[in-house]
Amino acid sequence: MLELTAEQIRMGQSAADKSQALRLMASTLETDGLVAPGYLAGLEAREAQGSTYLGQGIAIPHGTPETRDQVFTTGVRLLQFPEGVDWGDSQQVYLAIGIAARSDEHLHLLQLLTRALGEADLGEALRQADSAERIIQLLQGAPQELALDAQLVGLGLAVDDFDELLWQGAHLLKRADCADSGFAAKLQQTEPLPLGDGLWWLHSEQAVKRPGLAFVTPEKAIVHQGQPLTGLFCLASLGEAHRALLERLCALLIEGRGQVFSQATSQRAVLEALGGELPVDWPSVRVPLANPHGLHARPANVLTHLAKSFDGEIRVRIADSGATAVSAKSLSKLLSLGARRGQVLEFLAEPSIAADALPALQAAVEEGLGEEIEPLPAAGEGETFESPAEAPVAPAAGSILPAIAASPGIAIGPAYVRVAQRFEYPQRGESPAAERDRLGSALTEVRDEITGLIQRSESKTIREIFVTHLEMLDDPALSEDVAARLQQGESAEAAWAAVIEAAASQQEGLHDALLAERAADLRDVGRRVLAQLCDVEAAVEPDEPYILVMDEVGPSDVARLDRARVAGILTARGGATAHSAIVARTLGIPALVGAGPAVLALAPRTLLLLDAEHGRLHVAPDANALRRAEQARSEREQRLRAAQAQRLEPARTRDGHELEVCANLGDTKGVTAAVEQGADGVGLLRSEFVFMAHAQAPDQATQEAEYRHVLDVLAGRPLVVRTLDVGGDKPLPYWPIPEEANPYLGLRGIRLCLQRPQVLETQLRALLSAAGERPLRIMFPMVGSIEEWRQARDMALRLREEIPVTDLQLGIMVEVPSAALLAPVLAREVDFFSVGTNDLTQYTLAIDRGHPTLSAQADGLHPAVLQLIDMTVRAAHAHGKWVGVCGELAADPHAVPLLVGLGVDELSVSARSIAEVKARVRELTLAEARTLAQRALELPSATEVRALLEVR
Repeated sequence: MLELTAEQIRMGQSAADKSQALRLMASTLETDGLVAPGYLAGLEAREAQGSTYLGQGIAIPHGTPETRDQVFTTGVRLLQFPEGVDWGDSQQVYLAIGIAARSDEHLHLLQLLTRALGEADLGEALRQADSAERIIQLLQGAPQELALDAQLVGLGLAVDDFDELLWQGAHLLKRADCADSGFAAKLQQTEPLPLGDGLWWLHSEQAVKRPGLAFVTPEKAIVHQGQPLTGLFCLASLGEAHRALLERLCALLIEGRGQVFSQATSQRAVLEALGGELPVDWPSVRVPLANPHGLHARPANVLTHLAKSFDGEIRVRIADSGATAVSAKSLSKLLSLGARRGQVLEFLAEPSIAADALPALQAAVEEGLGEEIEPLPAAGEGETFESPAEAPVAPAAGSILPAIAASPGIAIGPAYVRVAQRFEYPQRGESPAAERDRLGSALTEVRDEITGLIQRSESKTIREIFVTHLEMLDDPALSEDVAARLQQGESAEAAWAAVIEAAASQQEGLHDALLAERAADLRDVGRRVLAQLCDVEAAVEPDEPYILVMDEVGPSDVARLDRARVAGILTARGGATAHSAIVARTLGIPALVGAGPAVLALAPRTLLLLDAEHGRLHVAPDANALRRAEQARSEREQRLRAAQAQRLEPARTRDGHELEVCANLGDTKGVTAAVEQGADGVGLLRSEFVFMAHAQAPDQATQEAEYRHVLDVLAGRPLVVRTLDVGGDKPLPYWPIPEEANPYLGLRGIRLCLQRPQVLETQLRALLSAAGERPLRIMFPMVGSIEEWRQARDMALRLREEIPVTDLQLGIMVEVPSAALLAPVLAREVDFFSVGTNDLTQYTLAIDRGHPTLSAQADGLHPAVLQLIDMTVRAAHAHGKWVGVCGELAADPHAVPLLVGLGVDELSVSARSIAEVKARVRELTLAEARTLAQRALELPSATEVRALLEVR
């Protein structure tokens, strides 16, 4: 998250006019390595579209969407102009905050800055500031107003004692973003003060985010410490913001007017008495924000000008956020919302102008506020196929459906169809008490259900997941939020669904992979409770091993797969390199993918025969089909047992041609199991997982220890390490990467590391230091040009002069078609190639392997992909270099003969697949494999290639 630091500030600058100030800003951003030369044009173009003057002597110059590709690193630079710069319209700027951003990382910073604009003399203070620290203090330390509005007043709450009323008051402050979850506990530790007339006062300075006052009253009078309790003030204290209100409250009590609060029947009466912000009862309209980077300065400026064209007040807020609406005519207030794409804006307008203003505002937001926008995805979780009018029909008994054999094996079992359920429920409840009882019963049922899952599960990982689910059910913060909604009249279903979705969305908004997983868990728990409330019977998990049927198995489903219970996996969509396929192969579960939407309509417990040897699904098979399948499965199990017994033997064809079969590792801990499974070495260590395992970038010593451990266990076997491969599609939480329209074609792999040479150099130093006399192979990912290879190679060779390594080879991943096409040139310089068939396939065929409808066509056995592999091997062997394949194709038993025939020297697969791949090689002769490969290269499609392999 972008924050202000003294190093970003340049004090005592001068400029004759705005044009010179912009040139100075562009030069500063360029010198500090944030932008490329030419960014000045973007700053000037943005000012031409509308002034970036923010108010109070502050301007925020920044580029246009067209110049985002000139930004290397998101950042800000602040220039102080003590003499002022005329920014136009007699607006004097004393502080210019230059922004270089490719996405929206800077919005949080702008949100903080706009809080400072309430300080009356901030401009003059910025002009007189004599240090960078003083600038930061002024921008971040402006006094904050006391929050006191309708959302902080709760009247007639159904509570039974003082503590319950206290928790309700604390909840209102938390919902208004004044306090953290622990604020209620802090309040409980303070001594309440009786004010008379049944009114009590509590306050705390701990767990406070911004100052605010909540006032709550019970439905029926309560006795506390022997005195009546008719109303409770809860203050989140921060600084002196509450002083004026406290003086006003004391005056009212001295005048004997405490009944204004103790007998209050409306929020307006309480707010009028305390001088708080009165609730707005105006017409309103809601509209989703589709702008790719949210409500940043440019669209906010358009919105402000439109709002100013109406002679009356217009306010806006993020719908259902609980936040106070701000003036739509104030640019700084609009920016303070921090509204992001997908959030819903709620506009409120004075009744006299609402009929004209609201439709105009709605249309402007829907049209993008001057920006090109992409439509938001349609609402409705679980919509898998886009034609609801053509609901899929379940295949008939006896049907045989073709599908992609993603993970080999044969599985038989009842279908367990898991699709997102839909729930229908009323928004309003019978009464708060009745809805609380209904929700309590549902929670009890779900607790019992999850406890049973924990007791039955043989997997420690899955047990831990469900223990977390139990903790979520008892989360006091969630309970507070739900209770408040119930008190407002919502049904148990509506309150629960809204709170769960808000909490999950908040977790996802933090852009952290672990928190995103928690969001998936929250939604899982949420659906269980909703199913109980709506009396929707969820599909019952069969007692015996079953075939899991889903639309697609995503990353969030991985940890839930229990090998002891899931006999096979069947998906409606996906390809051989989809997540479901990779997960299934890793766990050794037979899988068919891309079977089509009809399988989602299968009746629960329909008997399925999943033949992932030949890519066929038998629905309710007859006795003969079952008997043949059982025999085939028994024969396969015998082959696997024999392969396992010979796993330590070399992979040598019947005519004496030997290949290396190595292991793909996702972390350094798996090396011991890989060696035990017969790995001839490690053919791919995905080093990004070393980085992902730490809260911050691991230093050289940390990395060296990890790599040294792998080399120690390998005991002389070669280690092939892929250097850090992250990017827009898989960012690191501590290394923010600008959002890209297509991260697969953007800044990732070696491209990113060459822009962060210090990161790559640290990793290379760690690898070389760990190697010593052991065989080390370093390969660079996503190389698409000779220049990229040479830059990376030269850095490694320079470091090798400092850190001697006896046995070092440097190579590249062939993932980009240009690398394969350049193989004859690259082969003169590299020591080896390693073909990453997953990415090579999707780039060659222009199909995202996660695409909902096309991924089944992303087949690594497509002749175009095979041609590129053949080209790479021929070029390498012509120069005496070796070629490995480390993509998922290497583990496909059908593909192994082709890869052998193409001349591949090494196959790198998951540890679980090593024995089977070695056994498959031993069944072949090199001559037969070459003939087969040549025939495959001449075929026109992947379908015909697979048909050729089936014949064998």
